[in-house]
Amino acid sequence: MNSTTTTPAVVALPERGPLLTRPGWSAFIVALLLVCALAPVLNLLVPEDSAFHLSGYMVGLLGKIMCYAICALAMDLIWGYTGILSLGHGLFFALGGYVMGMYLMRQIGRDGNYKSDLPDFMVFLDWKELPWHWALSDSFIATLLLIVLVPGVVAFVFGYFAFRSRIKGVYFSIITQALTFAALLLFFRNETGMGGNNGFTDFKRILGLPIATPGMRMTLFVFTGLTLLGFYLFARWLVGSKFGRVLQAVRDSESRVMFCGYNPLPYKLTIWTISAVMCGVAGALYVPQVGIINPGEMSTAASIEMAVWAAVGGRATLVGPIAGAFIVNGAKSWLTVAFPEFWLYFLGALFIAVTLWMPQGVVGLVKKLRGGKA
Repeated sequence: MNSTTTTPAVVALPERGPLLTRPGWSAFIVALLLVCALAPVLNLLVPEDSAFHLSGYMVGLLGKIMCYAICALAMDLIWGYTGILSLGHGLFFALGGYVMGMYLMRQIGRDGNYKSDLPDFMVFLDWKELPWHWALSDSFIATLLLIVLVPGVVAFVFGYFAFRSRIKGVYFSIITQALTFAALLLFFRNETGMGGNNGFTDFKRILGLPIATPGMRMTLFVFTGLTLLGFYLFARWLVGSKFGRVLQAVRDSESRVMFCGYNPLPYKLTIWTISAVMCGVAGALYVPQVGIINPGEMSTAASIEMAVWAAVGGRATLVGPIAGAFIVNGAKSWLTVAFPEFWLYFLGALFIAVTLWMPQGVVGLVKKLRGGKA
C-alpha cells in the first residue's frame, strides 16, 4: 500500500518595503529644509517690510498647527490603523500642556504681579505653599519625563481596563469622551491647584531665557517641526512592521486575529499609549508658543476636531491627517478673519462634503485624480 506524503504549504509573507520611497524621501528633505532653513531665514533675516518676510504671527500660527498635526498623526495610528475611535485625546494633549505650563509658571519666579515665589493665582487664592504635585515643576529634566509619563500612565491604566473588558466601537468612543469631560470638570476646580478656569498664562522664560523673543519663537517652531517629522518617520516604521500588520488585522477583524492565536490586548494597549504620549508631547510644544493652557483644551469639541483632521486628510495614510490638520486649521484661521459671521457654516460644509464625496479624504481624492487606486 503506497502512502503519499504532502508537504505543508508555506505561506510567504510580503517583504517589508522601504521606510520611504525616493519621492517620499525627497518630500521629507524638502519639508526639513523648509522648517530648519527657509522659515528661520524668512523670519529672522528678511526685513519686515519685504514681501518675503515671515511674520511672527505666521510663525506662531504654523507652530500651533504643527502641534495639531502631531495629534492628527496620533489619531491616525489608533483610528486609521487600529480601528479605535477616540473622542478623548484632548485630555492627553492638555495633560502634556499642563505639565509644561507648571514648569513655565515656576520660571516666572518673583516677576509676577504679587512678587512671590508662588504663582500669582495661588497667592490670590491665599495658598501658603505649593501642592505636592508641583514638587518637580522647577526641573526641566523632570518636566520632560513627566510630559511623557503623565499622559502615558493615564492612557495605560484607562486602556488596560477598557480593552480587557473588550469595550469597543461607539461604546469606547463614549467612555473616552466621558473621561475627558470628567477631567475637564476636575481641572476647573481651584482646589486642584491648576489655575481653575483661567489655567496658566503670562509665561516669561524657558530655561532661563525670555520666551517672547523672535529667536525663541523660531527655536520652538523648528523644534516642533522636527518633532512632527520625527514622529512621522516613527509612525511609518511602526505601521510597516509586524506589529503594525497585527494592528491593521485587528482593525479589519479582531475576532479572526484572536482565532489565529493573537491576543489583541497588548497590541491595542501599546498603540493606545503611544498615541497618548504623542498628544502629550504636542501639548507641551503648544503651550509655550500659544502662551496659555486652560481646561478648554480638554473640551469634547477639541477631541472631536482631532478625528475631523484625520477624516479630512484621509485615514490610514499618515500624511493625510497631517495635511488635514493644516487644511482645517488654516481654513479656520482665514475664515474667522474674512467671514467672521459665516466661518462655521463654511467649515460645516467642508466636513459634509468630505463625508459624502471624499470618504477617503483629500489624499484619496488626489490618488483618484492621478489615476491611482484610492
